[in-house]
Amino acid sequence: MPTTRRTSRGSRPSGRQATLSFNHRVTKSVPKSIKNISSAPAKSPLAKHVTHAESDVKDEVATDAEENAQLGEPKQVELEPGKTEAELRADKITDRQIDQYWHNIEGERRTRRLHQEDLSLSEKILRYWDVSSQYGPCVGINRLKRWQRADKLGLSPPVEVLAVLMREEDKGTRRIETAYMDNILNSTAIGAD
Repeated sequence: MPTTRRTSRGSRPSGRQATLSFNHRVTKSVPKSIKNISSAPAKSPLAKHVTHAESDVKDEVATDAEENAQLGEPKQVELEPGKTEAELRADKITDRQIDQYWHNIEGERRTRRLHQEDLSLSEKILRYWDVSSQYGPCVGINRLKRWQRADKLGLSPPVEVLAVLMREEDKGTRRIETAYMDNILNSTAIGAD
């Protein structure tokens, strides 16, 4: 048993116990590319394509609104029913932009990935999304809801991930919404008692 320190009744301890402070900030290390994308999305190589597309859409909407004003019609901008602005941006992402997004991620690595030769590009991107901890936990929530939550919190999740999710959902890929880690944790071990 460890020895305890005893003080005499009349003596006071020489110093007080330090007060704990939770004012300092503890952060996890994040790859440089993710910091650049989240802090300044305009510096992303893919942001050039998205901003040009957005400006084209804004110009078209402005000219349509001007034409309607000249005709005496009220100004209205109609979005596709049931689609958010982020989903509209994700629809405009091309396969080339998705390939470039993955190529940039792979370019930061020192070695090539092992045991992923048989995976499709979309599965690689989604698995990388699953383990990107700066967007919150991936277990217990489906991928689309996690992306939407990160977007609402202002964490600037990659729109390419949303594009991949929407495309795989349209293809009807089974269990694309569930994170791979969730599948592993929910599986039953063989021989476990």
